[in-house]
Formats: sequence, C-alpha cells, structure tokens
Amino acid sequence: MSNLAVANQYAKALLDAVSAPATKTNPEEALAQLDQFAEVLKSSHELHNALLSPAVSHDQKQRVLDRLASMLGLAGLVKNFLMVVTRHRRLNLMTDVRLRFQALLDESAGLVRARVAAAQPLSDNQKAALEGVLASVTGKQVRCGYEVDGALLGGVSVRVGSTMYDGSVRGQLDGLRRRLTSK
Repeated sequence: MSNLAVANQYAKALLDAVSAPATKTNPEEALAQLDQFAEVLKSSHELHNALLSPAVSHDQKQRVLDRLASMLGLAGLVKNFLMVVTRHRRLNLMTDVRLRFQALLDESAGLVRARVAAAQPLSDNQKAALEGVLASVTGKQVRCGYEVDGALLGGVSVRVGSTMYDGSVRGQLDGLRRRLTSK
C-alpha cells in the first residue's frame, strides 16, 4: 500500500473520530492541533529523531508524547491519535496525513482550495471578484491562497486541484501563438 493511501486511511479515521457526535473536539481544532504538533516536531531535530527512531522504545515515545501533548494543550483525542500513529511507526507520514485530513475536511464542507499567482498584489475587490467567478465555475465555495509571481507579465493563473486556469498575459500570448502557427 502506498504512503498516500496509508495517510488517507489515518486522515479518514481521525475525521470520523472528531466528527462523532459525542466528541468534544471539532475538526478545525484537531487540524490546528496537528499543525501545532507538526511545527514543534519540525523545530526540534532531537524530538523528531527520538519519535521516529526505532531504537527508542515505544514506552519512552509515549512518555514524550504525553508530556508534549500536555505542554501544547492537545485534546485527548488528538493525543491518542498521535500515540496510535507513533505506535504503528507512521509518524513520518504526518505531513501527508495532515494534508489528506485538510482535503477531507474541505470536501465534507463543500469547499475547494485554489492557488492564485498574480503579477501584482490583488486588491480586496479583485480577490472577491475572482473568488466569485471560481465559485460559479466549480460550484463550490472557494478559499484562495494568493502569491505574487514576478515571472508573470500581467494577469493571474489559478490552480484548483489538478485544473489550471491561465489568465496571465504570457498564457494568452502563448495561446495566440499556438492558434496562429496551427493554421
């Protein structure tokens, strides 16, 4: 089974657990806590090595995770999830698990994410207009992440999932060149 498939299974399990009616932790809180844990893990090389090393016993890892969860104020469900992931030696997949958890959470909320690259920073009105157009094209609520790309001459390029919408000047010129040379 591929790492992405395994990460997807863990993400589904976590989403099912935090979506249960009796759960005190909502999915957004769980995501924020996973991010918090990942940031600490990333910032400490020693902690990262200790939790991923097969030379460190599971009991020692549990004690470290217990203390870390307490320091970070992690919900019991998130702490238990991290314990299971660590016990099954899948902590190295946490980045993929987090990404799949976010994708499943977005999907359940009818939300898609888009990456927008623009030649210049967009105004709030431009962002709102672009998000409105993307919502009508996708039929879903859209959350955009914006970045300025100095390589663009003008306009924007947008990636929603695996679909690319190129409204950049360069993209338009390339399209014009293809149409002119194909005749």
